Amino acid sequence: MRLTNPAPFHVESQTDSGVSLRGMRGEQLRITALTSTLIRVEHLPDGRYRLDRTWSIVAGEADTPLEGRKREDRAGYDALAAEVETTSATCRLRTNTIEAALDLRTGALTWTARNSGAEFAGDLPLRALMYDRAGRSIYHYMKQRPDEHYYGFGEVVGALDKRQSRIRMANVDAAVYDARVTDPLYKHIPFYITYLPDQHLAYGLFYDNLAATTFDMGRELNGTFGSAFHYYQAEDGDLDYYLIYGPSIERVIEQYTWLTGRPALLPEAALGYLGSTMTYTEAPDAQAQLAKFAQLCQEHDIPCDLFHMSSGYTTGSNGKRYVFNWNRERVPDPTQMVQTFHDAGILVAPNIKPHLLKSHPRYAEIAERGGFLSDPESGAPASHPFWSGGLYEVEDGALLDFTDPQTYDWWKAQIKAHLLSYGIDAIWNDNNEFEMDDDDATCDGFDVPFRIGLGGRGLQTLLMGRASFEALREFYPHRQPFVLSRAGVPGIQRYAQTWSGDNSTSWETLRWNMPMGLGLSLSGVPNTGHDIGGFFGPAPDPELFVRWVQAGVFFPRFAIHSWNTDGTVNEPWMYPEVLPLIREAINLRYRLKPHLAALMREAHATGHPIMRPLVYHYAEDARCRGESFDFMLGGDMLIAPVLEPGMISRRVYLPAGGHGSVWVDFYSGTIYDGGQEVVVDTPMARIPVFVRAGASIALAEDGVIDHRVFSDTRSPSGS
Repeated sequence: MRLTNPAPFHVESQTDSGVSLRGMRGEQLRITALTSTLIRVEHLPDGRYRLDRTWSIVAGEADTPLEGRKREDRAGYDALAAEVETTSATCRLRTNTIEAALDLRTGALTWTARNSGAEFAGDLPLRALMYDRAGRSIYHYMKQRPDEHYYGFGEVVGALDKRQSRIRMANVDAAVYDARVTDPLYKHIPFYITYLPDQHLAYGLFYDNLAATTFDMGRELNGTFGSAFHYYQAEDGDLDYYLIYGPSIERVIEQYTWLTGRPALLPEAALGYLGSTMTYTEAPDAQAQLAKFAQLCQEHDIPCDLFHMSSGYTTGSNGKRYVFNWNRERVPDPTQMVQTFHDAGILVAPNIKPHLLKSHPRYAEIAERGGFLSDPESGAPASHPFWSGGLYEVEDGALLDFTDPQTYDWWKAQIKAHLLSYGIDAIWNDNNEFEMDDDDATCDGFDVPFRIGLGGRGLQTLLMGRASFEALREFYPHRQPFVLSRAGVPGIQRYAQTWSGDNSTSWETLRWNMPMGLGLSLSGVPNTGHDIGGFFGPAPDPELFVRWVQAGVFFPRFAIHSWNTDGTVNEPWMYPEVLPLIREAINLRYRLKPHLAALMREAHATGHPIMRPLVYHYAEDARCRGESFDFMLGGDMLIAPVLEPGMISRRVYLPAGGHGSVWVDFYSGTIYDGGQEVVVDTPMARIPVFVRAGASIALAEDGVIDHRVFSDTRSPSGS
């Protein structure tokens, strides 16, 4: 390691919207105003782009070109005239909203809100733009204020506020993770929101770099740095970040999703109960087991909109999983299998994976035409062990290269020929983290090859999602495509719903999955959820299962999925003694479908989250800034999950502020003033739910949509 500060800088050129500077060794620094509240900062240690394209930035368009958007492309931004003023020591760039002041001697930027004149962010002097001259890492160090709060970062563990956290982003198959401490996980979304209570101000930082990343949000200390600090590090690429001025959290998210793409508008079926389990497709009589699920839904009066079919249907005679291969012993008639689900009103989404084991019947075909990520020395397929059959079983294989146009088209053709032609409705992209030990493994890069360590792993995830989305759209041109993706990067929201991966069965997981979903929702990916009941472990006990379902019906994605170690299956009817409670909760989900559909349309139009932490609407209420477990469904419903066994009552804090300070119990109609903690009963039949007074919630009642208004019916005096 040879950490280097590129400062001092001198101005090289100036435009109407920004300035370009050079450092001591030819490093390039650019500061550009894109809108009055959006400023881009680029530090290129090599003096030029290491990767000159991005697939994350759409700037208000529907998508990027398939081969990527040139980083120098200004399409979509305002024709903005920013004021640039340079002295011997400072370069200032001003819009009518914010000012960025660069200290030419140290390379540190200071950010000021022009309406107040208050500094709201600043780099750490002398370390702001460090990079490793002996390697390829780049850094961004910032000063940390005493009362800053940090939210977002995609789907990561721990409390909602990530102050004093250390977060690594390196998409991995984090099987059976601990939802409180495991790091890294499946997704790589280098975006976060800072909230400053003293200024009532929020701003976002998005780092457009998909190389392996670390965020240290104040955990590290160093007495020689002269200030508390936090920093960003990427192991390759350039420092290319966007500062997004709110001043509200909501306004930051609106701009971020304008920049990286609005969430997909999913079919209404995505809002229903989504069934799934590994167990059925692992059975020798998988087709009969799958048909039985549809039958049991009807027998137990449980509505279900879609079934996710796990990868056991693809196994060969040796038990290995081969994508786009049907095991005709387990599923003799795929068309009839799909029709059985359709007859029950249930759509089907099969699991597919982006790797081919070396024993895959079509491995040699793809290898011969160079369709895999390649070894940098031999040009042969880059080899890596992948999950192959049973628990923790692996076999060497290779990853498809979605930056190769032929492979991209091949993937779409296989989806159509081997899945959609049988009537399949949706696609489940799984095991799509693109793990590869060799950072030098090569992507075709649409005929401009680059190392996978330069951000290629996350890019492959994104393009796999895009290819699956396009295959569905082309095959079913009059339907909304429905893709599910386990891994994700900025932009995945344009194509897919997601979930938090292979969680474990425990009360601890139920609790700590909450802030994971809320953080992802604040990161531009609102269509998310968790495996209800836990994916792996022994069966949840009846109480845990009931409480998980009761919380899960308020998630954007409501899916029950499992691979239980005791051979059981998480299903609504798994415990007859609590089936009425499960049915009641699922029926509430279906009553809420019109409300959820409205929230999904809002997310598609604006980027607003569907489930929201309390701080989203009540940042001025100090109690809400650290709340990690209670959440809002849209702007009007407050959900207070039961997260401990044996709880017959619980305390709930009801916020107060400009968004509303009176709350109505969803079930009883009892009215409460906000700004206080109340104790409410938590019988096994329900969890606490409150509605902001004056709000109207669209509920499906006997086939009719009822817009139910929750009013403060007290007299004006409040008595």
